[in-house]
Amino acid sequence: MNALNDKSSSAILAVSDIDRARRFYSDVLELELNDEGMEGVLVYKTGATHLVVYPSEFAGTNKANAVVWDCGQEFNAIVADLRAKGVTFERYEMEGASYKDGVYDANGFKMVWFKDPDGNILHLNSA
Repeated sequence: MNALNDKSSSAILAVSDIDRARRFYSDVLELELNDEGMEGVLVYKTGATHLVVYPSEFAGTNKANAVVWDCGQEFNAIVADLRAKGVTFERYEMEGASYKDGVYDANGFKMVWFKDPDGNILHLNSA
């Protein structure tokens, strides 16, 4: 028996400036702030999970995906909305995928990566 199979999990991101992070996650990404009970910690609702944002001296040191969102058929609309808000999409070397206007396409599976103000890598895909 795996006791964790039926337990919820959360993504957690370290940031250097909690007020700047609040503006990014609340205003740019338009996530719903669910709780800010612990001093300096913001908890956003995102689907069936939570995104916990907290201040840390290690903010932005992760060089891999920090959070991934499966956007389904809303992918193009979400990407267009973020682009209109000034979000810049990253460009990485990737075999087997075409690249146009910040969007990778691997046989119909679309993907983008962008960074929050601390350099945390955020990923959206069309799954």
